[in-house]
Amino acid sequence: MIEPLLALPEHVQERLSGALRAGLLAPPYTPTAVAGALGQPRGVDVELLTTALAQIDSSGVSPTGVSLALEAAAHAQSRVRRPELVWSGPEVAGLHARDTARVFDELVAGAEGSLWISTYVYYDGPKAFATLAQRMDAVPRLAVTLLLNVGNGAAGPAEPDPVIAFARRLWDREWPGARRPDVFYDPRALEPGRGSAVLHAKAVVADERVALVTSANLTERAFESNIEAGILTHDQALSRSIVLHFRTLIEKKLLLSLPD
Repeated sequence: MIEPLLALPEHVQERLSGALRAGLLAPPYTPTAVAGALGQPRGVDVELLTTALAQIDSSGVSPTGVSLALEAAAHAQSRVRRPELVWSGPEVAGLHARDTARVFDELVAGAEGSLWISTYVYYDGPKAFATLAQRMDAVPRLAVTLLLNVGNGAAGPAEPDPVIAFARRLWDREWPGARRPDVFYDPRALEPGRGSAVLHAKAVVADERVALVTSANLTERAFESNIEAGILTHDQALSRSIVLHFRTLIEKKLLLSLPD
């Protein structure tokens, strides 16, 4: 009976447990009530979940009892926290996965000390960087490093140097915040005949303890409509290794600082 509840993503289990404990969700269970209590969770089979809750209720287990069981299961799982799938694209009932845009916003909003963000492309800078810029302005101690690809296409008649052209566009028109992040790029993308060597990694690391590695660029389409896949991990050693790799590339001058 309880298997459909235990199969829920961790964040949905937490919402369900809280709703049951607070009395926001109680028998008789209905799909509408369950969906409302969970905030219309993406990819959750609400009908199956409602049936499972009704069966548990018929066995005499109270909502508080279900909540305690979920909390106990979460405590046991927290000792070996598994990576979570993160997807963009069509919502499919019965397929449980975190949403790319939501995970990105949660990582940015929860960061206290550092954020490393790498993306191949971004579109609509004021929108793409809005959450990040707001967090930087709200938390002065937060150190943010952006890794962006700069190609020869950034140059134009007004500014033939692609790096200067990219920097001017970023700082003058695309960056919405008062504080600026540190930005680095791969100079190989600008070498004649080496245009295929680009900075193509897409990753977010918050406080060197949690990381999202994804196929999604920092674009609205990648976050909301493309089918993109990623892994969210709370493995601190792995998160630190990603930061160490980027930091070493910077120290070895393989990634260069974008001018202010």
